[in-house]
Amino acid sequence: MPEEPADTMRERSARSTLGAYVLFDADRRLVAGGLLLCVFLGLVSLSVLVPDATAALETGDPVETGLQALVGATVTGVTLVLTLNQLVLSQELGAVGDQRERMDGAMSFREDVAGVLGEAVSPAEPSAFLRALVDRAGDRAGAVREAVGTPDEDLRTLLDSTEENADRVSAGLADATFGEFDVLSAALDFNYSWKLYAARRALARLDGDDPAVDPLEGLIEALELFGPAREHFKTLYFQAELIALSRAVLAVALPSLVVNVAALLFVDLPELPGAVLGLPVGVLAVSAVVAVAVAPFVVLLSYVLRIATVTGRTLSIGPFILRETDRSTDE
Repeated sequence: MPEEPADTMRERSARSTLGAYVLFDADRRLVAGGLLLCVFLGLVSLSVLVPDATAALETGDPVETGLQALVGATVTGVTLVLTLNQLVLSQELGAVGDQRERMDGAMSFREDVAGVLGEAVSPAEPSAFLRALVDRAGDRAGAVREAVGTPDEDLRTLLDSTEENADRVSAGLADATFGEFDVLSAALDFNYSWKLYAARRALARLDGDDPAVDPLEGLIEALELFGPAREHFKTLYFQAELIALSRAVLAVALPSLVVNVAALLFVDLPELPGAVLGLPVGVLAVSAVVAVAVAPFVVLLSYVLRIATVTGRTLSIGPFILRETDRSTDE
């Protein structure tokens, strides 16, 4: 059986702690601000390395040409955001029959989950819903342990991993609020794919009259329901993120255009007199205006970084392990 991968998504990632924090946990506004600061400092640093940077800015019209291009890029970026809004909106539009079908599917799934939880009604709040499923998976892993008595190495690894992982994820979901990344972040740390694969292998090795069959089937049922539940809430979170992205880009785009156009029409940036810390004011002004001009793109990048990273880590649903692991031949 393949070696068990790490449970948390950060442990499964080859990135550094800082890289994982920027991609997953950091506030998107802080990420965008940090990227803008990098743009500004990068341009200032290049001006120090390039001989006669001020003279280069005053020769011809490189500043005007560059800012004009950035104005066009900003307008194009806003158009892209409107397209994203239409994409999100299209998911919510449909005939009454389509909406009825969605409703029936949602209610049917909630009834299935309620049956597994042993409750009349499954929780309505996303974090509580996922937490109940994770807790049930942990409980059923404990039931398998009691039924087996002395599990073999593979089964013991599965049960230990399920119980420990369920406790950690349940604690992470306890105070999480949907709309923030906390709910999805905690849910992504429940490595149900490997556990589902290992549980199915363990079930295949048992005789039909083995007392561990029923509790093991119950564990598999809980894991199978967690998969689509997590994917559903991941989709809802992505839709909320795209809406937040649209608002952020539109909020930044107008000030960016105003600053950019004002610099083009009213200010000769390279001719500004004086120096700050030995750096020409003209160079600092050009670097600052360019940083403001690219702000809509930087905001877009900060949101897409997390969405793309999470999507890349959750391409599969069910017992498919897409990450590289130490593989052994199946028995």
